[in-house]
Amino acid sequence: MEAGSLVSCREDISSLFPEHTSGAKYKDLSSQFSTVRQVRGDGNCFYRALCFAHLESVLHNARALQRISVVNVVEQCQADEQEDTLLRLFNEQMTSDSVVQYLRLLTSAHLQNQADFFCNFVEAPNLLVYCHQEVEVMAMECDHVDILALSQALDICIHIVSMEGDEEQLAHHVIPEGAEPSLHLLYQTSHYNILYPRLRH
Repeated sequence: MEAGSLVSCREDISSLFPEHTSGAKYKDLSSQFSTVRQVRGDGNCFYRALCFAHLESVLHNARALQRISVVNVVEQCQADEQEDTLLRLFNEQMTSDSVVQYLRLLTSAHLQNQADFFCNFVEAPNLLVYCHQEVEVMAMECDHVDILALSQALDICIHIVSMEGDEEQLAHHVIPEGAEPSLHLLYQTSHYNILYPRLRH
């Protein structure tokens, strides 16, 4: 990943591995995924990774595009149909951060709209305090409850591959369960990057 960039170009999956790594998890990961985009670890990585991956997937899907509200970014990309533009826009701090802020507010609004459900999962004194302190503030790492709320708000399915834990195997979380994921994220040491599956022949 280039110094200063917020989202990297697609890199071979091995770029994530320490040299001479032969762990089962890494083997498993590289058998399922070919490339990765690294996202800067600044506390906003989940939102940035999710939004980039989501917009990248909808650039190739006209119907989904009509449901997107980050219109300006999408229109610029559609004009030349290119991931290059998406990558450039996401590496402009102001544009990238404003998209992250938008997603944080969307997550917060969804949590509050569905308060009866989500209040059971939040540790803060109440849901409003949680949203103000944990969700809406930039650089605050996201929690499972935030991921669930955002997947519902955007009506998308997220596949999270986790390297955490002592088990030999990767852990797979599909949110919501049972749906077909439109994007894949790698969770490793409290950080999210974007994964691209190997094409099945």
